Amino acid sequence: MSELPLPPAFRPLGRSDIAVSPISWGMWRFAENGRTVAQATALVHAALDAGITFLDTADIYGFDGQGGFGDAEALLGEVIAADPALRDRMVLATKGGILPPLPYDQGADYLRKAIDDSLRRLKVDMVDLWQIHRPDILAHPQETARVLDDAVSSGKIRAIGVSNFTMPQIAALDHFLAEKIVTTQAEISPLRIDCFENGELDQAMMMGLTPMAWSPLGGGRLAAPESERDKAVAAALDAVGEAQGVSRSVAAYSWLMAHPAGIIPIIGSQQAERIAEGAQALKVRWSRQDWYNVLVAARGVPLP
Repeated sequence: MSELPLPPAFRPLGRSDIAVSPISWGMWRFAENGRTVAQATALVHAALDAGITFLDTADIYGFDGQGGFGDAEALLGEVIAADPALRDRMVLATKGGILPPLPYDQGADYLRKAIDDSLRRLKVDMVDLWQIHRPDILAHPQETARVLDDAVSSGKIRAIGVSNFTMPQIAALDHFLAEKIVTTQAEISPLRIDCFENGELDQAMMMGLTPMAWSPLGGGRLAAPESERDKAVAAALDAVGEAQGVSRSVAAYSWLMAHPAGIIPIIGSQQAERIAEGAQALKVRWSRQDWYNVLVAARGVPLP
């Protein structure tokens, strides 16, 4: 039976010279529950020690609708300040461009401030990847591109990414950039498969973008499936997971990673053992039949 290749130990981030682990750890809930610097440091070590070197945060992580904007970045900044050697072990990504209570702002003045504020909170001079978190319909992509190019040329960011952009929005921004986009972050999971057939991943491969998958476990629905469709997807993942001695979550990560676009799933857990467990996905081998079994279960109808 034809087997798909295992993911590499490291992959380039788009067409850049930045090498990242093929799985990432996300920090959406990093600053919750009064987490101390020591506790946060333990989580960072859990990821790095497992070989998950690609850390993804955002300026809005920590915002609860009233306060907390910047808390996740600030906590990570405290971790880095306490042990500066950690910075060299990680590829650090963050996002900006959302101004609570939810106007999106990619105007030049706000973007410059958002980038500078993130660097200040993170206590670093540069981030490896800076992503526009959601598209601002009122911003001309040429204006946005100018700010991002300036941030690269001034050494504040190494590479540019986007998050939740449509295909035309990606193409428009990239057209105006001298430093081309290297990543596109979208909601992708065995329960959200639009990108496999709507052209998003085809565009990513054509443009040399690395797709990053947020909510790769379907927002927790894979852990406790309720609908018949979700149960069918879980069963198809379990068939592979049980055969290879990994959990359903690990099977889900590896299913995404098997796609030729080089999807990087973002682990959302804030538990050290669950973060480290994600690295097992690099060892899961998929046959074409098993991979398509998951896709067919997610589609709910047979392939044509």
